Amino acid sequence: MRDTELLIPASSLEVLKTAVLYGADAVYIGGEMYGLRAKARNFSVEDMKEGIRFAHEKGVKVYVTANIVAHNDDLEGIREYFRQLREMGPDALIISDPGVFMIAKEECPEIERHISTQANSTNYATYNFWYEQGASRVVAARELSLKELADIRKHIPADMEIEAFVHGAMCISHSGRCLLSNYFTGRNANMGACTHPCRWKYYVMEESRPGEYLPVEENERGTYIFNSKDLCMIEHIPDLLGAGVDSLKIEGRMKTALYVAAVTRTYRRAIDDYKKSPELYEKNLDYYRDEIAKCTYRQFTTGFYYGKTDENSQIYDANTYIKEYTYIGIIQEVDEKGWCKIYQRNKFCVGETIEVMIPDGSNLSLKVLAMEDGDREPVTSAPHPKQEIWINFGKALNEGYLLRRKE
Repeated sequence: MRDTELLIPASSLEVLKTAVLYGADAVYIGGEMYGLRAKARNFSVEDMKEGIRFAHEKGVKVYVTANIVAHNDDLEGIREYFRQLREMGPDALIISDPGVFMIAKEECPEIERHISTQANSTNYATYNFWYEQGASRVVAARELSLKELADIRKHIPADMEIEAFVHGAMCISHSGRCLLSNYFTGRNANMGACTHPCRWKYYVMEESRPGEYLPVEENERGTYIFNSKDLCMIEHIPDLLGAGVDSLKIEGRMKTALYVAAVTRTYRRAIDDYKKSPELYEKNLDYYRDEIAKCTYRQFTTGFYYGKTDENSQIYDANTYIKEYTYIGIIQEVDEKGWCKIYQRNKFCVGETIEVMIPDGSNLSLKVLAMEDGDREPVTSAPHPKQEIWINFGKALNEGYLLRRKE
């Protein structure tokens, strides 16, 4: 069995630290330029330096995305950006454009180069091409089946790594190369500014009847004809590892720390359980399903991994997320009396029961016994977003633990 990596997205320094605490082997992040999540908070230069330092101290790798489809005007800026990154020392750059790849090779040859899913690598000849150019890893196109991935593994060098998405949102276009956003709104998905028009509601209009909208109805609200369910492979870890996948990648550089914590620790436990004993993994399948279902999601599919079947249909007829838990905050500090400081993300009150997420996969349900504001004055509720709050649970907890409340 190959040495499997769990690769987690991070939209900010706070989320990076959460991913590290909850079990990531590696984290991928974007700077303020040249990545495909321009609407994410992303990392300033200072935060990127701190994130790389923090992760490396914990033995966790950091990969930086630079996977736009570059135009002429981008190239000199990319060259300067890579010079900056060379000083920071990330473990790899994630790139899709061959020109950008060559600039990275020239400016920071000691940093590994990974080929983004945006490069649409669907066969072993392409993997071998990138290997000969100096890439150490290719992120598989999302259109590949497990059978195809296993065949790729047989035809590429042993030290060439395969990374594959195993959880999160799917794109309707070939590995995300989409023109809908640019067409409708002028915001280019391939430059990081996607407005997600595949999630919108559509009707059909016949050419000679302008203004008459003909619904393609699944229900009374119409249908979302481009909208995919979310990928989830938590029940299929053995098949992924058996196909020779080196890195199991979670999608979600727009997601919250709560989402990242829940997904990270669940996949971490599933991978570790399987490596200890396949029987242990099978025994805990209900636990993995239950914990993943506590994340915000759209309904699940296994994507293209097992081919197209009616049971595995990816199309989802609504844009509604399923949300069972509300994010309360992250413990920032614990004083000598065991009170926990957070910057609250959603309102809660004294007397409510809060669930504490422990990185090992367990949860603690604790009642809020008392609260104080930032001036250490007693309060009964926390109504203001990002308000500094001290909480007495009657039990000392650790910094970095996430708090959530069941809806």
